[in-house]
Amino acid sequence: MSRLHTFDLKTKNNVMDTIKYFHQPTVSESLGNGWYLMKKYFLWLLLAVIVSAIVEGPMKFMQEGNDSISAGLVVLALIGLAFFLLVRPIISFGADMMFVQAAREQEPNIKWIVKGFKQNYLNIVLTHLLMVAIIAIGFVALIIPGIILACRLAFVPYLVMDKELDPIKAIEASWRMTDGYGWTIFALAIVSFFIFIGGILCFFVGIFPAMIWVSSSFASLYQSILIVKEQEAPTTIYRE
Repeated sequence: MSRLHTFDLKTKNNVMDTIKYFHQPTVSESLGNGWYLMKKYFLWLLLAVIVSAIVEGPMKFMQEGNDSISAGLVVLALIGLAFFLLVRPIISFGADMMFVQAAREQEPNIKWIVKGFKQNYLNIVLTHLLMVAIIAIGFVALIIPGIILACRLAFVPYLVMDKELDPIKAIEASWRMTDGYGWTIFALAIVSFFIFIGGILCFFVGIFPAMIWVSSSFASLYQSILIVKEQEAPTTIYRE
């Protein structure tokens, strides 16, 4: 771990908040900080991943259908699609924000899980839809462009919740933030895959700590890169 640094960041309401910064934007230090956050805020973050896993349940059920076609299956498929587009992003983005709070040494607020239903709902839904479309097009064209797009847009959910950006601005801001860090994000994703595998091998119960560790590590990487970028060029990240 690097020694503690303190920076003043300008919030949306032009209030200067002191954010504690524990690590550099690297894979090893993000994983190290993610492990630290998992231990410190374990119960709060466990609750976030459990709720997210429950929300994933209906989608898994929908994907298990059979080859027969019936009116019931069509209706079920439409309900599943509506759930995927209108409900799942709210829970997922809210859980991501809880991990960002942890990365900032703030006690995660469980209200973020449902906050999107009352605030910023349309931006969340449209951002999720746009992200899925862009990444899907990248994978359909060629696998590699899809991977690149997924890495460069990795911070979009954080930016929508943290900075309340609209879909276009969030995607543009994520693209600027991840400039120079694409390989770091990709490497962290690869390591995360093996962490998930390790969690599954630990009698499957280990998947929950694995999910917390990975999510904490990505939130830590987002926070560290955010600080670096705002220190280097604070006026260009969210430019019009």
